Amino acid sequence: MSILSEDLTELAARVVAANRESGRTVALAESCTGGLVAAALTEIAGSSAVLDRGFVTYSNESKQESLNVPREIIETFGAVSIACAWSMAQGALNNSRADVAVAISGIAGPDGGTPQKPVGTVVFARAVRGSEELVAEERLLDGQTRSEIRRQAALVALELLLP
Repeated sequence: MSILSEDLTELAARVVAANRESGRTVALAESCTGGLVAAALTEIAGSSAVLDRGFVTYSNESKQESLNVPREIIETFGAVSIACAWSMAQGALNNSRADVAVAISGIAGPDGGTPQKPVGTVVFARAVRGSEELVAEERLLDGQTRSEIRRQAALVALELLLP
């Protein structure tokens, strides 16, 4: 029995199997999910062949110190922005041995939302070593609770880790 929801562990198992098969390793840069994506992956036996490392960078300072997110990006666009998520993904890739990195930053609530960035606003980015492809998006998740928004964000991040 898993401590995580069935949908998270099922998708994590697919991510581990697919990346192991393709010989890819992954890194994570998590903010609002607080390590939930890494927890889902490590719930799967054999995940050590796929997961290189995870960064839980909840504060703006930790994003700057651990992932080299420029202070100017956070000051100009905010921590919940495509620019910040992309920089987080690049930082995770540059500070790991992984082939692909996914970053998540958002507002899980119940407080912290604004009219421009309401609770449930989550940004995602994926960086692939040796590729110039920019994969980044902002979503408004419809979870009714903090836990539900975090679960939905983790599912989106896991999808981004599929080869």
